[in-house]
Amino acid sequence: MSAPSASQLVIRNPVRDRIEADEIAFGMGVRVVRSGEISLLARSSGHDFLYIDAQHAAFDLETIGRIAQTAIGVGVAPFVRVVSADDHNIPLMLDAGVLGIVAPDIVSADQARRLVEVTKYPPVGRRSLAGMSIHNGFAPIAAGEQMRAENEAVMLFCMIESAAGLAALDEIAAVPGLDGLYVGLNDLLADMGIPGRHDGPEVDEALRAVVEASARHGLVPGAGGAPFPEQQVKWIRAGIRFLMSSSDIGLVRRGGLDAIARIRERLDAAPSR
Repeated sequence: MSAPSASQLVIRNPVRDRIEADEIAFGMGVRVVRSGEISLLARSSGHDFLYIDAQHAAFDLETIGRIAQTAIGVGVAPFVRVVSADDHNIPLMLDAGVLGIVAPDIVSADQARRLVEVTKYPPVGRRSLAGMSIHNGFAPIAAGEQMRAENEAVMLFCMIESAAGLAALDEIAAVPGLDGLYVGLNDLLADMGIPGRHDGPEVDEALRAVVEASARHGLVPGAGGAPFPEQQVKWIRAGIRFLMSSSDIGLVRRGGLDAIARIRERLDAAPSR
């Protein structure tokens, strides 16, 4: 019996599949949950990817790996927001099963090129080949075939979180090997000196700039940080295709508040005895 080919074994990225189908890819932020079960909850609630926040939460590599491996097993793409463009753990995360890297506060093409180098295999980047991969069930696949398939599956987004990043949009977007641009709204507004002004004209201008730059360079426009569904719908209508819908913190808090409110509502409505 011949060995299966990469086309049979390498797991596709559900986010890329959504984008290629001209649909929206929705993600769930992960900051407090430390087990793979969050992947099943993401899947059952209609999310396409997890956004594991290794920049603002204390995740270790083994935990990221466990969550990522559960995610790919249930058809959810595990993405990680890394510490920085120079995060030396990026290759380890990818080898552990991560299918997407989101790098914060990119302000130059040089930063973007460094990210491509560590995220993509040759000839696109310089990522080291470990050999048999989790993405093909550790089956022996021809190296060239494996590298091509994983370069296609793994997606790399540069976060635009400052005025400097907006000013350098086109030079960043022109770097070969990138897959998307991502507006990090909260830090962008803080950098502009207007923290929390989520519905100001500056947001519309930033979104428009990222969507247009993405279109010019064949990239996926993404965004996160909108606190209300009305704003998220507005972003989608503006052209955003890779969107954070919620986070584990927000979901648990809102669910808890709703549970208490429902109980109190019924207590208040019930006749006293």
